[in-house]
Amino acid sequence: MTPIVLIPGLLCTAEVFAPQIPALWPHGPVMVASTLEGETIRELATAILASAPPRFALAGYSMGGYIAHEILRQAPARVTRLALLSTSARPDLPIHVEMRRALVDAACHGDFDTVLANVSMTSAHPSRRRDPALAAIKRRMAAAIGRDGFARQSEAVIGRVDSRAGLAAVAVPTLVLTGDSDPLTPPDHAREMADAIAGATLVIVPECGHNATLECPEAVNAALLAWLAA
Repeated sequence: MTPIVLIPGLLCTAEVFAPQIPALWPHGPVMVASTLEGETIRELATAILASAPPRFALAGYSMGGYIAHEILRQAPARVTRLALLSTSARPDLPIHVEMRRALVDAACHGDFDTVLANVSMTSAHPSRRRDPALAAIKRRMAAAIGRDGFARQSEAVIGRVDSRAGLAAVAVPTLVLTGDSDPLTPPDHAREMADAIAGATLVIVPECGHNATLECPEAVNAALLAWLAA
């Protein structure tokens, strides 16, 4: 069985993959990577590769997808499969940079838990923005990452490169998945990646926001299991 490396997103811990880990374990040992071992996407990817198995299936959620692109640049021969979940190959636009830095400033100089909880829930599908269970998970993960971790992760995301030029070189079975109502990495970003990667499978999850692994775990699990079986 091939090991599976999962990379969480911004302000996320392994809990973002809590519904997926039990479903994936029968198909290979699962490792959830740290996203705090570096200052840049490149450094984070290098650190993950240092602790990852020699070859592995790779799934990145949100910021984890940005890191997955970098892992493919650094060590393409080590990746046997690729899943890009609620993510994009595009860099930040100047307006995104401004918004990220304003959020970091507000979170780090104000009520960190309240600011992050309120903002992060706006990325969910409208029907789930008042879901207390989802909000509780978000608060726990944010508390675990902390102010400093959030600031460093945000700067890493801001500094990421445009990964679109490398998509055509991806030569492993690839899943691209996003929610149909994802306001951060919308379906057109997913289609762009899937169209550029030969043979990629595109899954658009209905009635789902940015937090696909938590909002729609059954659909995500089904897509991941089909990806592993392909």
